[in-house]
Amino acid sequence: MKKYYSLVTENNEANIYIYGDITSWEWLESDVSSYTLAREIEGLEVNVINVYINSYGGEVAEGLAIFTALKRHKAKVRTHGDGFICSAAVLPFAAGDERIMSIASLLLVHNVWLSYVSGNANDLRKQADDLETITQASINAFMSIVNISEDELKEMIDNETWILPQQALEMGFATSIVNDNSSNKASQSVRKALFAKIIGKEQGQKSIPTKPKPEEKNDPDLLQSASPNPEPPALAPEPPVPDPEPEPEPQENKTMKFMAALFR
Repeated sequence: MKKYYSLVTENNEANIYIYGDITSWEWLESDVSSYTLAREIEGLEVNVINVYINSYGGEVAEGLAIFTALKRHKAKVRTHGDGFICSAAVLPFAAGDERIMSIASLLLVHNVWLSYVSGNANDLRKQADDLETITQASINAFMSIVNISEDELKEMIDNETWILPQQALEMGFATSIVNDNSSNKASQSVRKALFAKIIGKEQGQKSIPTKPKPEEKNDPDLLQSASPNPEPPALAPEPPVPDPEPEPEPQENKTMKFMAALFR
């Protein structure tokens, strides 16, 4: 069977992530059952338990059982609202000695409801009474942390109320509000690792040795061409102009003279 939640222990702390529906049976990997979770909580030998919640809720009986298991443990419990804390998921959140909401999180409280009912009129009336009794159990759990009256709480539950972080803080549902970039340890460590990797890469690039340039010969012409403002090279002295050669004396055209003698 796949794990339906994540539980990690480190530095005498346990981190539990409830990111899924709270059900009596783990139909999906993300579903959370009170039976298996409560057993793991009881076996934890830690001083602090952090519970991170992002859940639409589920079965109220399971939520109440997780609430009780967390309350019963000797460790200090910190609950973190990472997103939606709805319906039955509010119960494990309420179990925290510290209840920390992200600025981008929401609470939702409402009456217990049944997804499927059957029977005659008497059966349905009894089921309605039972639902009110079960809702009262959730109210009792919430009243242990809030600073509003029970009538005010019941009115909110009857109206199916969404609660923003600041409202939750004022009512006592939450003890503090934090920004995600300061509360999310996993994100912090990822950013830190990426930052270190980038810095290390840049430093590695800086430390790569460059190939030595070939030695330049001390050629005056090369030195002149490498200078920023080279002076024009000195002109060589002009060679002396030689005296004109005497024109050759005209040569006697013997061929023409011979031909002329023949045709006289």
